[in-house]
This record gives sequence, C-alpha cells and structure tokens, in this order.
Amino acid sequence: MSSGHEGEPRIQAAGLTKRFGDFTAVDGVDFAVVAGETFGFLGPNGAGKSSTMRMIGAVSPRSGGALRVFELDPAEAGPEIRARLGVVPQEDNLDLELTVFENLLVYGRYFGLPSSLIRERADELLAFMQLADRRQHRVEPLSGGMKRRLTIARALVNEPDLMLLDEPTTGLDPQARHAVWDRLYRLKQRGVTLVLTTHYMDEAEQLCDRLVVMDRGRIVAEGSPRDLIARHVEREVVELRFAAGTQDGAVARLAGVGDRIEELADRILIGTADGDATLAAAQDRGVEPESVLIRRSTLEDVFLSITGRTLID
Repeated sequence: MSSGHEGEPRIQAAGLTKRFGDFTAVDGVDFAVVAGETFGFLGPNGAGKSSTMRMIGAVSPRSGGALRVFELDPAEAGPEIRARLGVVPQEDNLDLELTVFENLLVYGRYFGLPSSLIRERADELLAFMQLADRRQHRVEPLSGGMKRRLTIARALVNEPDLMLLDEPTTGLDPQARHAVWDRLYRLKQRGVTLVLTTHYMDEAEQLCDRLVVMDRGRIVAEGSPRDLIARHVEREVVELRFAAGTQDGAVARLAGVGDRIEELADRILIGTADGDATLAAAQDRGVEPESVLIRRSTLEDVFLSITGRTLID
C-alpha cells in the first residue's frame, strides 16, 4: 500500500487562487507536498481548505496561479490525476442500500479493475479498517465511525498514490475519531501520502508531519506542529475562567504577568514559559478566577496568536 518513493513531488502550488464571482475563497497560496508525508490544512470553516482540496482533486478549476499534481496540470490531465487519487469527502456518500462489501466492489469497477482483484483488495481493506465482521451488513445502520472507516477503505481500492481527506473526523464522537486516527496513522506508516483538512488542532498535531494554517483564504503560517508552536507561542498557557460578570477588569490587573495575554468571551489566556510562576503572580494581583488550567500550548494558541480568533469562530 506504499505510494512511491519518499521525496517525490506530489503537489506543487504557486499563487493558487479560487474565486466565486466577487468572492475569493483561496487567495494566492503557495505550498508543496512530497511523497510519504502527511500534510494538513488547518483552519476554521470558510478558510478556503475545501476549495483548495477540490482544485487538487481536479474537480474544480483554479481561477489563477499554478498547480501541479503528480507534475501534471489538473486543467489538462484531470482524468489521469483522478485515477491516481483516493478521495474521502466531508460527507460520506456511500450507497446505504448496499452491503459494506458491495460498496467496495461497485467503487472498484469505476477504475476498470478486474472483479477478482477488487474482491481481494476489499477483503484486505475491510480487515485493515477493522470492518471484516461487517462485510455482509447493509451500510445504513452502521455507526458514523464505521461509515467513515468504510469511506476511507473505499478510497483505497485503487491503491492511490495520494489520499485527500476533507475533514475526516467531523461529526464523530471521541472514540470513533481516535479509531479513524489510528487507521490513518497506520496508513502513514505504510508510506501512503495523506493530505487532510481539519479544524481540529489535536487531529493536526496527531497526524501531520507539516501543515499550513489558513485564514480567510490565505496561508498565515507553515511548518511542523512542533515548529509552529515553538515559533509563535510560549511553552505553556494559563487558562483563567471567571464566574459570569466577574471577568471585567481582570486583564488590566494582569498587565505584565506572563508573556502574552488573550481575552476571550469566557476566559483569559496567559502565554508563559512557567505556568506555575505565572499563576502565582496572577493570584498576587488579587485576580480570583472560578477555575484554573495550566497546559502546554497548542495549534489553537498559534491560530489565536496570529489571527486574534479561535479555530471555531
């Protein structure tokens, strides 16, 4: 299930732009993806992530800039590119009336694969996605997590050189999300090149070797999760939550405490190298929150620091 030699270019974009009338959804972005890596687009809804994925997937024409997928132009070689992709859309589009196995069988025929080969691959993929015991079950009554794993299995039937996953775990409960993460991580270990969009910071940190942070159609930061955190925010964050009506004036009293202060509607965040010392300093100022959390900084803090907004705004 490996997808080529590591380091080979899979996607190259320069000044990539997508407009819908007067609205610019993707505004001149540059990025590159090489074989064997997991690359992420992190950002809130409406940031331009899905529009970018549709251009990569050769189903939506670009409005400007340059784009190459497998060193081919999607505008000229769409069918050839699509034949080498595995696509997991935001919404599962499985045939609910068919069985789990039949969904894979029908999808494999779209690629002109022999029935015997599809059956062999389907059995392997159902075992890999932990769905073998559901082989003859109809899809409709399956849980959301099982449907998502089946959609991923289906996208692997043609042994793609590149997997595109648009918000792969949106709408799933925590247990189902972790089950999907585990399967994606194992694909990564097998050398499959993955490109995913997400607005979940923990998903990006768990899976991505590199990522870009998108906001309002533009890339505002790029790097590995660890590098982005080290570059843009402090090592720790002190979260102070206040009872209703008691937060007013707290920021003024906290001036000079920690290295960075962000005031949100329901809490105050203090970026610092030493959470315990910062909390003690805040308490010395007479600040009395209802609850306190000291945690390590995350990609959510990176996004907040760069844009002044949270990922779920």
